[in-house]
Amino acid sequence: MNAPVKTDNAELIVPDGVFAETVLSVTHYTDHLFRFRMTRPAGFRFRSGEFAMIGLMVDGKPIYRAYSIASPAWDEELEFFSIKVPDGPLTQHLQRIQPGDKVLMRKKPTGTLVLDALTPGKRLYMFSTGTGIAPFASLIRDPETYEKFEEVILTHTCRDVAELKYGFDLVEEIKNHEFLAELVGDKLKHYATVTREDYPFKGRITDLIENGKMFTDLGVPPLDPAIDRGMICGSTAMLKDTKALLEKAGLTEGANNKPAEFVIERAFVG
Repeated sequence: MNAPVKTDNAELIVPDGVFAETVLSVTHYTDHLFRFRMTRPAGFRFRSGEFAMIGLMVDGKPIYRAYSIASPAWDEELEFFSIKVPDGPLTQHLQRIQPGDKVLMRKKPTGTLVLDALTPGKRLYMFSTGTGIAPFASLIRDPETYEKFEEVILTHTCRDVAELKYGFDLVEEIKNHEFLAELVGDKLKHYATVTREDYPFKGRITDLIENGKMFTDLGVPPLDPAIDRGMICGSTAMLKDTKALLEKAGLTEGANNKPAEFVIERAFVG
């Protein structure tokens, strides 16, 4: 049976296998990026780094898209980081949500950017572009990440400096968190670069890996399959090029059923 949920203006009919959750807060970073937090359904379980199908009712029909859950598995709320696409079937509506509105979410999360898909290592790289930082927003706030790795390096590349702010907010949040601050300590390094503006760190992450500047800037040795692990989330071209660089360094792609040295999230490519 589909269950009706009361909203301010009408009854929302919620399909079977779907949660209807309440928007708690919305933060607009730029004309293209925003984050929102919503209630977490009782009994909803996920692994940090996984994604869920979230959506809205549009003209009487539900429209869903895959979104990484940006909050860690322990959080009592759910957080998402989204682009704004003017004519996007979902995002043209999602970007206008306000606290109190209802967002639909299918009940089964999934994804490959999880710690279980990696073999044990010393240093974990999280390579992201744009909103590809979202699954890593979850993982850098999960204590298990720091139990499994001695060093965590989050790279985030955007076109403009303003688009980096979400990543800086995350790191600041960790530094000020009552229990994460001590747990994380100096294990987390945040390497933010831009491609279109002057900035201390400029360039595509693939170029910075290839020419060695990333390693020099961070004060770490080149990629070593014996100790380094990687996670990649970004555009189609970025996934392809970063994967090639990791494989060139001797790392092997893994999956949930076959852990290895690096993993890629392909759910958002299209």
